Amino acid sequence: MSRHIILSKNKGSPMKNLFKTAILALASALAVSAHAAGDIEAGKAAAQKYNCFTCHGQDYNSPIDPSYPKLAGQHQDYLKHALIAYQRGGNAPNGRGNAIMGGQAKQLSKQDVENIAAYLASLQGTLVLRK
Repeated sequence: MSRHIILSKNKGSPMKNLFKTAILALASALAVSAHAAGDIEAGKAAAQKYNCFTCHGQDYNSPIDPSYPKLAGQHQDYLKHALIAYQRGGNAPNGRGNAIMGGQAKQLSKQDVENIAAYLASLQGTLVLRK
């Protein structure tokens, strides 16, 4: 009996081990998910670093040209997709061709794209839907 107790203390019961493994797996998944969602503060710094405001306005709601999009408040997944499409270029499948945005987007890492998209999506936008 004492041998069984010693083994239980050292190795733990199979149920406890399974529970610990499940908790670690859940914590890891949440950490990866949070990281993949983008970091708003890092996105703000990256948007500043790459001078996105130069064309899209300091508030990302007042572009210098009416043909440039307002970015503040756009859906995060749309912003991410658009940046990746600019990285691919106009001749690639699901790519977008624009000399200025292509040059800007190609400098961005995958994490920059995630972070910038998270930051811009977090801003108050002025876009409205007409009903």
